[in-house]
Amino acid sequence: MMRFCSAAHRALALLALLCALRERGGVGVSCRGLQQSPGGGGDHQGGSRGSSSSSSSSPRSDPTRGPWGEEEEAAAEVLLRQKRSWVWNQFFVLEEYTGNEPLYVGKLHSDMDKGDGKVKYVLAGEGATSIFTIDENTGDIHATKRLDREAQAYYTLSAQAVDRLSNVPVEPRSQFVVKVQDINDNEPRFPDGPYLAGVPEMSPLGTMVVQVAATDADDPTYGNSARVIYSIIHGQPYFSVEPKTGIIRTALPNMDRETRDQYVLVIQAKDMVGQMGGLSGTTSVTVTLTDVNDNPPRFAHKSYQYTVLESLPVKSVVARIKAVDADIGPNAEMDYRIADTEGSGLFNITTDEETQEGVIVLLKPLDFETKSNFVLRIEATNRHIDSSFLSVGPYSDTAAVRVTVEDVNEPPVFSTLLSDMVVSEDARVGTSIGRISAHDPDTSSSAIRYSIDRNTDLERFFNVDALSGVISTAKLLDREVNSVHNLTIFAIESQDPTQIGKGITLITVLDINDNAPVFAIDYETLVCENAMAGQVIQTISAVDKDEPPNGHRFYFALASSAAGNMNFTLRDNKDNTASVLTKRGGFRRREQPTYGLPVLIVDSGSPALSSTNTLAVRVCDCDADRVPVSCGAVAYTSTGLSTGALLAILGCIITLLVMVLLIVSMRRRRKEPLILEEERDVRENIVRYDDEGGGEEDTEAFDMVTLRNLNVMRGDPKARRDVTPDTPPPPAATFFHFPVTVAAGSSSGGGQHQRRPAPAYKSLPDHVAFREFIWERLKDADVDPSAPPYDSLQTYAFEGSGSVAESLSSLEEESLGSTDGSEHSYDYLSQWGPRFKKLADLYGNSGNSGSSSDGGASVFS
Repeated sequence: MMRFCSAAHRALALLALLCALRERGGVGVSCRGLQQSPGGGGDHQGGSRGSSSSSSSSPRSDPTRGPWGEEEEAAAEVLLRQKRSWVWNQFFVLEEYTGNEPLYVGKLHSDMDKGDGKVKYVLAGEGATSIFTIDENTGDIHATKRLDREAQAYYTLSAQAVDRLSNVPVEPRSQFVVKVQDINDNEPRFPDGPYLAGVPEMSPLGTMVVQVAATDADDPTYGNSARVIYSIIHGQPYFSVEPKTGIIRTALPNMDRETRDQYVLVIQAKDMVGQMGGLSGTTSVTVTLTDVNDNPPRFAHKSYQYTVLESLPVKSVVARIKAVDADIGPNAEMDYRIADTEGSGLFNITTDEETQEGVIVLLKPLDFETKSNFVLRIEATNRHIDSSFLSVGPYSDTAAVRVTVEDVNEPPVFSTLLSDMVVSEDARVGTSIGRISAHDPDTSSSAIRYSIDRNTDLERFFNVDALSGVISTAKLLDREVNSVHNLTIFAIESQDPTQIGKGITLITVLDINDNAPVFAIDYETLVCENAMAGQVIQTISAVDKDEPPNGHRFYFALASSAAGNMNFTLRDNKDNTASVLTKRGGFRRREQPTYGLPVLIVDSGSPALSSTNTLAVRVCDCDADRVPVSCGAVAYTSTGLSTGALLAILGCIITLLVMVLLIVSMRRRRKEPLILEEERDVRENIVRYDDEGGGEEDTEAFDMVTLRNLNVMRGDPKARRDVTPDTPPPPAATFFHFPVTVAAGSSSGGGQHQRRPAPAYKSLPDHVAFREFIWERLKDADVDPSAPPYDSLQTYAFEGSGSVAESLSSLEEESLGSTDGSEHSYDYLSQWGPRFKKLADLYGNSGNSGSSSDGGASVFS
């Protein structure tokens, strides 16, 4: 019995493996459900498209391998699986179902279900209750929504049979797969389209251009829904496409880019292997023919004509010429050259990289008189040549370029642009140095006149003959001042003075021995008091402004005046230096602080020049190492004056000088006028206005008490002179006469002069007091120059004397009347002349008392 059970288990495992292999092979066979139960086998209902047994505890199945995974694993699971009481089939459902009723998927059944309604079927997993429903009584599964295989190709569900009353599982939970079966509902698409491609022009037939690829979202493993065939809709007969691979190739040979450089193709991809009812998609392919060098350069004309002036500067562009190349880019690049030798040295041609033009450039100056026409053969050649197209012909072309030179009026040309001349610095004025020459290069051959650019000869050392061009000296030359003269010579056409040629003349001044040698520097020679005989105290050298050809050679010796010198001697070192040596020792500063040593220096010129230079030797007090401590003269205290005596004498001299300067300054200050003449002319004048005074109001112009206070003013120089003092001082005892110009009016009555009684405080006559006041002011001005007197105009109201008409004032008329009390008589007014005619008419006939007016005395102080 045990052997029989073991053999039965092996048979079940083998059968399960065969079912799995059939399912992976895609063969739609039906494997009857396998049942394991204590009572043996049983019948099972198949699914909609087939059924197979499944393990109740197997993991989620791989859809590519079937619901059980690997065959070996399935066999092992069958061998190890516990007994089960129910089985179901694998299910398939068609996508995009459009029916009105739910789509039947399959049926689940357990052998534990006796049909009495005690078993309930439960469905869980992907889409359970939302997409798939199960009849809990019968186990029928339906799809309630449209399914899209491209969105999800399969669903993994789990099923379980439970007791309806207690919900206790009667079957263990197990998984199964619902596959969505594909239909042709997606057209092919080109994910990389539209395409851009290029192919060289003139390519041979069948040259690959580009490969297109279309994708179909349908299931490629089921039917022909995803099998695509390519075809060309637009673009024939130039291109073709391979139906299966999508490779586009050229369909015509020798397509020319210069004729047409771009093509737009329309490619179609159709599924169902192109059969009727298949879906299709299209894309565009833009094919551009790339350029190859299949065209040589060509000139538009075989000959070109250009005209230039002979004055065209070097490096200027003469002409531009271009060859046309139908190619583009590097294939159109070309090089130009002058093929003949006629103009190769005079002209050059280069390529303009931007425009690919040949630029003809002038290399040398043109001369109409020498040659006026040039014919250049220009060749243009492609820079990059494709050897596969050499059979087309040579990739170059030539053209003739004729250059005509026009004549212009040119300035004179010097035979030698730079002339070198020499002259001796002792040359006399008018000495000829050399001759320059220029000519007119034009055919007219105009006469030439020469002149020197004076900006190069500011001091006018030289002259040039206008006609002959001979250069001569105009002044004496000095090589030591200027050894080389750089002159610019003008050559001017006589017919056209605007045409001016320029030449350079370098005049070198040759040296003569005209400068005597002198000391190289100002030597400071020191000798110590403790110097020994034969000691070198100075080494001297000389310089000479001249520059002999063989260099300087100087000879040193003591001048004849120092031949008997017992202090120093001179030794010529024969190397343009000489040494000064002491002939004795025991020098004393007190005896002689400085010695003058005349040195004779002779040069080697012809004739030789010499000079005597005095070398000053100072005697110094030196230390033990013969380092000078102090030099120069010292004061002799034994026979001379002491330092204190000298200082005292010097102080006395300075004091006397100061006193003399003060005396001279005071005398000059006293002699200076108080006011400048110009100011005196303006201010020190008497101004008369010819109008009558104000009568009694004139007394208010100035208080006469001020004039009585002379002593106070003398005593207190700080007291103000324009303020009346409280107590008038006593009158001065002495008066000085001072010339003062005063205009004083006088009063008269009855033809007799009557003076008004003076006030009680007046002790001096008015004119004397006034004169004393003016004198005091002038004295202050002379003594104190820092406080000049007041510049003011004052009117003093007091009666003066000396007026012919006496006083005409009406002041104190009653007291100044006649002694008999009668009225005044003014008949005498008619005798004074025409100036008093008006007064005579007013007072002479009326018999009224005469009135007098005070004459104001105007004085500048």
